[in-house]
Amino acid sequence: MTGNQKTVKKPIRFTGRGLHTGTEVVMTIQPASENYGIQISRTDLNESPVVRALAENVVETSRGTTLEENGVRVSTIEHTLAALCGLGIDNARIELNGPEAPILDGSSRFFAEGILNAGIKELNEPQTVYDITEKIEYRDDEHGIEIVAYPDDKLQIDIQIDYRSKVLGFQYASIDGFENFATDIAPARTFVFLHEIEFLLKNNLIKGGDIDNAIVIIDRKVSQEELDRLAELFNKPKVKVQPEGILNNIKLNFTNEAARHKLLDFIGDMALVGQPIKGRIIATRPGHYANNQFARILRNLIKKDRLKTKVPSFDPNKPILDAVQIMKMLPHRYPFLFVDKILFCDEKSVVGVKNVTMTEGYFQGHFPKEPIMPGVLQVEAMAQVGGIFVLTTVPDPEHYSTYFLKIENVKFKRKVIPGDTLIIKMDLMEPIRRGIAHMFGQIFVGENLVSEGEFLAQIVKE
Repeated sequence: MTGNQKTVKKPIRFTGRGLHTGTEVVMTIQPASENYGIQISRTDLNESPVVRALAENVVETSRGTTLEENGVRVSTIEHTLAALCGLGIDNARIELNGPEAPILDGSSRFFAEGILNAGIKELNEPQTVYDITEKIEYRDDEHGIEIVAYPDDKLQIDIQIDYRSKVLGFQYASIDGFENFATDIAPARTFVFLHEIEFLLKNNLIKGGDIDNAIVIIDRKVSQEELDRLAELFNKPKVKVQPEGILNNIKLNFTNEAARHKLLDFIGDMALVGQPIKGRIIATRPGHYANNQFARILRNLIKKDRLKTKVPSFDPNKPILDAVQIMKMLPHRYPFLFVDKILFCDEKSVVGVKNVTMTEGYFQGHFPKEPIMPGVLQVEAMAQVGGIFVLTTVPDPEHYSTYFLKIENVKFKRKVIPGDTLIIKMDLMEPIRRGIAHMFGQIFVGENLVSEGEFLAQIVKE
């Protein structure tokens, strides 16, 4: 799994139609330098704006993965990303002269072959692999979707699908590392049920669709007249249903091709995590939306791991904000003000102090014989320090309030007792957009981490 980062040796050019837009496009995969990541440049637009291939840039997942950044969109990019990820490419610039990647034959086969023919170049910077160290889970019980990751010393992905179709039945596909990606997964083509085709056409989709770039599954009885009408829609000669329950336009590459294509899609969507993964992943009935939600979970865990640190080291006798200055920014007062000083604040993080004394009112009942600071008040202390950070981003903080929209993934590691000094560190996980701040907080006592959590807040002008 580990090694140096990689890119392609030379440009690779592809031409074809976008599946949904029907637009004829040219796409070129260009070499890129270390730590560039995967970025898509819309060369048909002024100044060739770039969209980064990251999970948080996904805005649509209904019939493919659509990315958008700064108002610029790129659609149906997952098959290209799967080929790059499956062949270990960490850095590449994808130049695209239209809104959607070419569908080609509905798989990653031609993308993978193009990359292998061009060659893969090793760069001078080591890969950063995300090592899954505990169970990570995404569930959608309503749709029977589950994606679970477990620690492992290598990458293994297992896919299970069941559409309650007599034609497909239950299918399973697996990959143990990416050594055989080009032969075992890349040629697996997309599939569609017959009943979905008319819906997609009526909704102005699959303009570039062709029964030569998808497996059409017939899951109900159809007349030859209906098949003739389908053939006419795609400007094809008459078609018929094969005994396997698929149209006779193409032969299956694999008996479990549908499951393998779902695995291909999953790999493409996991490329949006932004770095290789080590662990075992089991996905039941995955789709682009669920894949993206899981990728976002991994992205957030990676961001938090990068922010995790030992106790910040600052002189407590040289605060940048004292209690009086803090009260000018925050509306909180005794007994609900849980920050005494701010020791540090820059454009990405803030560090505050709370001295816990026996005179705190809550110790009368929590607990009389064993005083312990309630976990919820530790969360409140992190929230208040984070609120100060957010308010420093506006010119007149006294006219704003910070309201927390979500607090999640809170963990408590040790007890907080009278006499403890809390060092509270809050880090911005991503840039503030539209007044929304996403932060990760940690509380230390001495050298020990006592609690942590993730916060989403909104700045509101009074």
